[in-house]
Amino acid sequence: MSEPRRVVLSLISHTNVGKTTLARTLVRRDVGEVADQAHVTEATERFVLFRSAAGDEVVLADNPGFGDSARLLRRLRGLPNPLAWLVGQVWDRFRDRPLFCSQQAVRHVRDEADVVLYLANASEDPAEAGYLPLELELLAWVGRPVLLLLNQTGAPTAARAREAEVARWREFAAAHPLVRDVLPLDAFTRCWIQEGVLFERLRELVPDDRRDLLDSLVAQWRTEQRETLRASVAALTEPLARAAADAEPVASGRRRDVRRAADALAARLAEATNAATERLVALHGLEGAAAAAFRVELADVTAPRERGDPWRRSLFGGLVGGALGGLAADLATGGLSLGGGTLVGAILGAAGAGGLAAGMELMRGGDAPRVAWSPAFLDRLATDAVLGYLAVAHFGRGAGTFRVRDHPTLFRDAAERALASRRETLRAAFRLFGDPAPEARPAASALLEEALGGAVRGVLLELYPEGAKALG
Repeated sequence: MSEPRRVVLSLISHTNVGKTTLARTLVRRDVGEVADQAHVTEATERFVLFRSAAGDEVVLADNPGFGDSARLLRRLRGLPNPLAWLVGQVWDRFRDRPLFCSQQAVRHVRDEADVVLYLANASEDPAEAGYLPLELELLAWVGRPVLLLLNQTGAPTAARAREAEVARWREFAAAHPLVRDVLPLDAFTRCWIQEGVLFERLRELVPDDRRDLLDSLVAQWRTEQRETLRASVAALTEPLARAAADAEPVASGRRRDVRRAADALAARLAEATNAATERLVALHGLEGAAAAAFRVELADVTAPRERGDPWRRSLFGGLVGGALGGLAADLATGGLSLGGGTLVGAILGAAGAGGLAAGMELMRGGDAPRVAWSPAFLDRLATDAVLGYLAVAHFGRGAGTFRVRDHPTLFRDAAERALASRRETLRAAFRLFGDPAPEARPAASALLEEALGGAVRGVLLELYPEGAKALG
């Protein structure tokens, strides 16, 4: 019986650049030890990215970081066989940790690596980071192909700006023939699509007789990510569908009864958004308390009064002491964090006029008046759902447990563009949710999922045109 085959991808970098945080992101679990100090990783750790039925594997290896490269190279230059001398030395791991860790990294690359994933701090100027050419010289002696990954790139940027940054690093890498490609992959703010691009590019760097292992890894990865995307869109659709179909009867025309109905409506939305966010976070292999990334911002939603329709009249109360902004913040960071309907009741109870928050309307006609969400609010909720997805999809495990971060203007603009062409489909879905016919609800849900799913895919393609294959 033949031995199982293996492809080893070795993470290497200067110490404290972020190898282990990137390893955590790629394997989607907390591995290794992370700390803001040099030489935290002292021994190579290996993680299986793919294993075939025959036992063939693609392995990711997290190595100790390079330390004092300049001192090490001064010793090595001029030796007849510097690599053999380096790996043959016995360094004291306690008294000379930089040299010990450098030796461990080089030894692993020599003995096991098929491709080196060399991480660089993208916030530095490559022309001024003196350790970069020294460490690439060390790797050149080993002779394995290198894919240079740009870590610590900061907030996500548009495709054109990202390519300009990559071009700057490619210019630097041109002096080092072993560097075969340059890709951005920030362990804190990467999008999962960029991981797929990495795996696709690696295929060209592994030995010919094992490229099929990378093909299998990519195929498995695409299947998993497309299913995650499908399930994510379903999770995003659920609270919006419930909001569009939801209404709360008003017992009387009294202000307190209108407020009570508004409280109940808002409480159900908060519960639905929290559940959807928890589902989204779990689907992406993250952890974190319910922190609704949908960022419901009632205070920003307005819609005209419909004076001409005697059966339907929008009532928008004035804001009292920023109460609605408080509700927006609570919905965006955990919903009913202070306990049940008490929180929502206290906040919505502060609204003026008819006791309704902006984004709600009082519907008249039929058996009894009822409070419902306005079409303008549902439009905004759709945008926030796409933004919520982008927040989770760009949250690398290097950033720790999931939490809501400010949405870049880039994301909001892209989401609004993607939804603009689907606005009629959304409005048609919202109208169907109010139709009592038995077949209306499934048709409305299908339209809503089609619009949101198309918008999410449209945004991802705009931000990452290089990832079209991942989306299918």
